[in-house]
Amino acid sequence: MTILLLGLVIFLGVHSTRIVADGWRSAQIARIGPGPWKLGYTVLSLIGFYLLLWGYGAARQAPVVLWTPPVAMRHLAGLLTLIAFVLLAATYVPRNGIKARLHHPMVLSVKLWALAHLLANGTLADVLLFGSFLAWAVLSFRAARRRDRAAGALYPAGTAAGTLATVAVGSAAWALFAFRLHGWLIGVQPFHQG
Repeated sequence: MTILLLGLVIFLGVHSTRIVADGWRSAQIARIGPGPWKLGYTVLSLIGFYLLLWGYGAARQAPVVLWTPPVAMRHLAGLLTLIAFVLLAATYVPRNGIKARLHHPMVLSVKLWALAHLLANGTLADVLLFGSFLAWAVLSFRAARRRDRAAGALYPAGTAAGTLATVAVGSAAWALFAFRLHGWLIGVQPFHQG
């Protein structure tokens, strides 16, 4: 569990600088330049991500079960992750109405992904991993909206074609991940009967 916690602290810590120390972050980028900042950010993020994957995998070998979620939660998690994938697609597909309306769909995607996994899993490692990501996403979204208001940020209007493309891309990516890649990468098939 220690490795999982260390990975979470490093990964989410790096991703929290804009939440807790945006002025310090800006000063560091101005001092060392955007290239070195991005390099350091990337290296620390990868280290943290590796540690949290390693720690979570190790914790799954001897799980501490806190509760056993009902089977219905797996289906609700499937629906929430479908929406999370559409929100993730909205981050990248140009001129979609979802990003125009919500402004920060990637952070909202992380919120739904984490909530879905909290509902469908009941071990201590799950609570630490997904609960940490959910808390981070809530704080990150609030901070991003506050920065938008302070900067008077405007987002381009979406189009019907952009929005439909977003839903199609997100749904296809979700289906691929849910029915093929999740089992291969994570070792759990979310919709496996039994």
